[in-house]
Amino acid sequence: MQQLTSSDITPESVYLNRRKFMKTAGFGALAGLINPLTLFSQTETGIIGEQLRDELTRFQAITHYNNFYEFTTDKEGVADLAKDLTTSPWELEVTGEVHDPRTFDIEELKKRYGQEERIYRLRCVEGWSMVIPWMGFPLPVLLKAVEPTSRAKFVRFVSVNRPSEMPGQKGGWYQWPYVEGLRIDEAMHDLTFLVTGLYGKDLPHQNGAPIRLAVPWKYGFKSIKSLVKIELVSEMPRTFWTQAAPKEYGFYANVNPNVPHPRWSQSSERRIGEFRRRKTLMFNGYAEEVGHLYSDMDLRRNY
Repeated sequence: MQQLTSSDITPESVYLNRRKFMKTAGFGALAGLINPLTLFSQTETGIIGEQLRDELTRFQAITHYNNFYEFTTDKEGVADLAKDLTTSPWELEVTGEVHDPRTFDIEELKKRYGQEERIYRLRCVEGWSMVIPWMGFPLPVLLKAVEPTSRAKFVRFVSVNRPSEMPGQKGGWYQWPYVEGLRIDEAMHDLTFLVTGLYGKDLPHQNGAPIRLAVPWKYGFKSIKSLVKIELVSEMPRTFWTQAAPKEYGFYANVNPNVPHPRWSQSSERRIGEFRRRKTLMFNGYAEEVGHLYSDMDLRRNY
C-alpha cells in the first residue's frame, strides 16, 4: 500500500466539511456503503471495520482532554503542563530478544517507514471514548526489522522518565517510568500502530509526542505515550497499572462491555463531544479483526 505523507492527510476542517457535504447532498445511504474516510483508513489486510462510520472527535477535544499522569491527573490541565516537553532530539531503542537491536532517531523512523493514516476508536477504561485520525506506521514493520528471536514472547514498552519536565513524576504515588506490554502476536497484529501525528499534524506533546502506541481494541491505558524503549522479552512484563492496582487492571485489558471494572460498568461509554451514552462494543468494535487472538481465553474474566 502507498504510504501517505503529512501533505496527503486531510485536515480537520476538510474532514468535517466533507462529512457535512455527504449529508446535505443526500448521500446518507451511499455514505454507509462507501464511507468518505475509508481512503485513508486501509491496512495491509484491508478496510478497518465499522469504526469508519463514526464521526471524528474534534482536534480541540482530542488535544485538551488527556490522561497523562506524568504531568497531572487533571485531564484538562495536561496540555499546558506538557507544552515545554523536549521532543527533539528523540531516540527510540528497540532491544531484547532480537537479532539486530537498534536505536532509531525519531526523524529517521518517519523517513524510513513513512506516515499513513488510521482512523481508530479510543476507549478509555474510565468510560469515555474518542474517534481519532492517527498518523504513523504499523508496529510490526519495526519489530520485523530488528528480527525477533524465538524467545520473544512479549513486548515491553517504556515511556520517558523526565521529572524535570514532567511534574507528575515528582510524586511518590506511582512507580515511574510508565511501562506497558503486549503479547508478541498482539504486537505483530497489523492494527497495532506507532503514532507520530494526528489530524495531519505532528503529535502534540499532551497526546504522547513524539511517538506513542495505539492498540485500538484495548483500553486506552495500554496505548503508552512518549516511548523511549521497546524491548522484546521472554516473560510477561509487569506493567504500570498492574503494579499500581492489580485488582483493577489486568495485563490484557481488552475492551469488554460484559466485564465491569470493580468500580463501574463497562457496558456503555460517553463519546467526547456528545451528551448521550452509547453501547460499548466488544473489542471496541474490532472483534472481527482480533477476536481469534483470544479464542482460548475466558472472556467473562477481566485479565
